[in-house]
Amino acid sequence: MCGRFTLSVNKYSLDDYLRDYYQIENFAYNFKLPRYNIAPGQPVLAIINDGEKNRIGTLHWGFIPPFVKDDNSAKQLINARAETIAIKPSFKKAFKYYRCVILADGFYEWKKTGGDKIPMRFLVKDQEIFGFAGIWGTYTRPDGTKIYTCAIITTDANPLMAEVHDRMPVILTEEAKKLWLNPGLNNENELLDALKPYSADLMEYYQVSKIVNNARFDDPSCIEKSDLQI
Repeated sequence: MCGRFTLSVNKYSLDDYLRDYYQIENFAYNFKLPRYNIAPGQPVLAIINDGEKNRIGTLHWGFIPPFVKDDNSAKQLINARAETIAIKPSFKKAFKYYRCVILADGFYEWKKTGGDKIPMRFLVKDQEIFGFAGIWGTYTRPDGTKIYTCAIITTDANPLMAEVHDRMPVILTEEAKKLWLNPGLNNENELLDALKPYSADLMEYYQVSKIVNNARFDDPSCIEKSDLQI
């Protein structure tokens, strides 16, 4: 699964990245940067394509299917499995028509050792910022207000990730991002083919402090390498 991640860059780095990789310029978004401990239920920064151009904005992390009657009592789905996303009722429509790229520069996973869980931070070696494959949707509350929600897609762990956990978020290659954001593409086989484990050779990880276990902590100490290495 993927339950915490980071976007620990400043606005200037993000501006350059969005211009170079998504042709997005002169945009405004209400999102605090940098972020060191993004948790479920919080806003995330995501990119969609409206059929003409790429757009950036915030989504609520915790997908709410449109058929849910009450979002207050519904379980908000933070992850969607690549293996079942095309057939699961909660996700299959969004998989075909409402796809997004969720921006990150690292993510956390916890390694079980003895009776303990040790947090690790995973990075992509050659990319300051990368993108998770996501789905999004619009949920309309009974009072007519709308909330825009999303989930991160997960897949089997690559060999590096498997040292810590058996699942990992789908990190999209540059080619896969273009395919994933193409609103005119709804061929299931082509879309599913993009949801592969990212190359282990292009990733690395290190141990961090257990301070990240508490979502209230969101400062540079979350991403510092821990002195207590296992």
